[in-house]
Amino acid sequence: MRYSLNMLSGKRKYLWGSLILLFASMICLAFSLTGNNSFDTARREVLLRKIGDELLLQSGDSTSRVLPVQKVAENEYQIRFEHDLTFQSDSLVSTTTRLLAKDPLTQDYVVNVLTRGNAGVAYGFAISGNKKDDIVACKGRKQPAARYVIDIKFKPVGTNIMKKGYLLGSLPFLAFIGFIFLRSAKPRKVAPKSENTGILTLGSVLFDVQGRQLLIDKKATELTGTETRILNILALAPNETIERSRLQKEIWEDEGVIVGRSLDMFISKLRKKLEPDPNINITVVRGKGYKLEINS
Repeated sequence: MRYSLNMLSGKRKYLWGSLILLFASMICLAFSLTGNNSFDTARREVLLRKIGDELLLQSGDSTSRVLPVQKVAENEYQIRFEHDLTFQSDSLVSTTTRLLAKDPLTQDYVVNVLTRGNAGVAYGFAISGNKKDDIVACKGRKQPAARYVIDIKFKPVGTNIMKKGYLLGSLPFLAFIGFIFLRSAKPRKVAPKSENTGILTLGSVLFDVQGRQLLIDKKATELTGTETRILNILALAPNETIERSRLQKEIWEDEGVIVGRSLDMFISKLRKKLEPDPNINITVVRGKGYKLEINS
């Protein structure tokens, strides 16, 4: 039996190109999100400075400075002041929520007002994207003057999470596409054509299933219907043992009659018709069945 390797079809080339394009798109997306993250982070720091500025004005201080905003962790910032200040808890909550509503990365966050040297938390509240989950206490109370530090922790639901989600979420999909491509590109044996289609190649012999004949050196040798069916079963599994019981079942059982020596008779006839090609032979596997041997 002649085997050939499957060539990459246009469809497989398209699949490979799609995989490369998808991978490149994910890289571009990651870089794009990284760039947006830098801009949004800078914008967030400006809003935090604005919070500090309004708190100073609310406390009656229009001259002292808001010190540079410090990023103490990936999603945690601290607003520091040059001098002491006092604040109303209600004003701090409203100012913070109003300004951070302009931050596209902000949904949930916790605000803690720390005393000098981070010795303790003087006041705190939590804001959620779902308003019913807000935690705001001690409204209407004025805090004494002190050198406060306002610590704000943001829930990481912004660009970093989006970027990781896109990249991680794409990995299984890329793996799946890669698996399909490798599976389709893997060399495969071309299965012999069925009884209802085409011509099978057996060494130098052409087996015309539909025409019920063997073509050897352009000479046709006619086959009976039973010979054709037996040879077709053997040809579909070259160099493999086909059980005798299977051949009898598939050839004769549908007709309701199984004759013990009939199979041996037809095998003998097929051997003679295949004799012109010494590389092809139907051998007996004792106690099992028959095998169509093809020596390439």
